[in-house]
Formats: sequence, structure tokens, C-alpha cells
Amino acid sequence: MKREIIQTQDGSTTIYLPEWEESYHSKHGAVQEAYHVFIKNGFSLFQGKPITVLEIGFGTGLNAFITCLEAVKSEQLVNYVGVEAYPVAFDEAIQMNYAASISPESEAVFKQLHSAEWEKPTQLTPVFSLTKRKQFFQDIQDISQFDLVYFDAFGFKVQPELWTEEVFATMYKAMKPGGVLVTYACRSVIKNAMLAVGFKVEKLPGAPGKREMLRAFKL
Repeated sequence: MKREIIQTQDGSTTIYLPEWEESYHSKHGAVQEAYHVFIKNGFSLFQGKPITVLEIGFGTGLNAFITCLEAVKSEQLVNYVGVEAYPVAFDEAIQMNYAASISPESEAVFKQLHSAEWEKPTQLTPVFSLTKRKQFFQDIQDISQFDLVYFDAFGFKVQPELWTEEVFATMYKAMKPGGVLVTYACRSVIKNAMLAVGFKVEKLPGAPGKREMLRAFKL
């Protein structure tokens, strides 16, 4: 499938798939969407606590990178697991301008994030451990392991099979009681799938260019 690196409206880059008319991040701004959805409405709920994070759709590494920066800033211990069935090639990933646009002094961390071995924990900083797993989302078998889930799969329009009750049941099982799942998406069919497996779900204002997003809690 053809892939293009494009610039989004906040100046940060993303990968665009013309065949699907789908990009890895919002064209309105990759970085601002990531901060709004995953940091502001997810990670910030756990300030001051050691936390385990599961990312569904590791992709370009943007969410892992900004979470690492936030962990360093707050001196917060983070164990981060990124799941990706189709990893982005290293040469493509380092063309992303995330370090330059967010934290130029952290360029080496961003590169290490992508050069880290798969299936093996890597200590990127004293407070941030990363494990990348090459795995289909449906094959995740963790039980009560994660405080926070970043659900950042490709959109429902192109991959509805990633937004089913079956997948959200897998997420529910993987999360600790009191855990939180956040996603950029907000469709009734997605919300209903979350509710059906036991989540408490709320709608929140979306990132620029999107009216709403969803946040779900495992009670």
C-alpha cells in the first residue's frame, strides 16, 4: 500500500494512506490531537502515580514519545507497552518531525524509541520503560495489567473490525479495576460496543477539527 508523509495543520507530520484516504493522525494537527486525547484526557488523570500504559496502534511512536516526555517532566514511573501488527519502518519513522517540533533536545530518545528491539523491555529514560509488541489487537491476552489504554487504531471507516465488542472485551480484561481507556473516536456504534462489555463511557470535547471523543472507565 502506498504511503506518503504529509504535514498536518499544526506543522507536525503524519503518514497518509491514499488507498484508504486515511492518515495515522488528524490532518488538523498530529501533535495537538495526541496531547489532547491521550495526555490531557488520559495520562493527566494519573499524576504522581506509577502507571502502566497499553497503546493500541503504536504507529509512528508519537503517543509513546509525548508520554515519555511527560513522565520525565513529572518524574513519574511509566511502564509503556505499544502493540502494533504492522510496524512502521525505522527509516520512515525518523522522518517524522516530532522531536523537532516538541523537544529538539529529545531527538535521541525518539530515535531510540524506534530502534528498540521488539518484544523486549527497553529503559528509554530512568522513569520510562518501553516494550513494543508485534501483535494483532485481537490476540492480546493480558489480564488486569494496565491502568491506562490509548486506543489509537485506524478509524472505524476503514477498519471496523478493530472497534467491536470482542476487541473492547479484550481491552476490558487487560485493564486494572479503575482503569481508563481513551480514544479520539466518537461513534454511537463504538460507544455501544464499550457499554456492552461493561465500561462506563463518557463523551468529551474532541481535539481541534473533531467535535467529540470517548473516554471509558473499568469500574
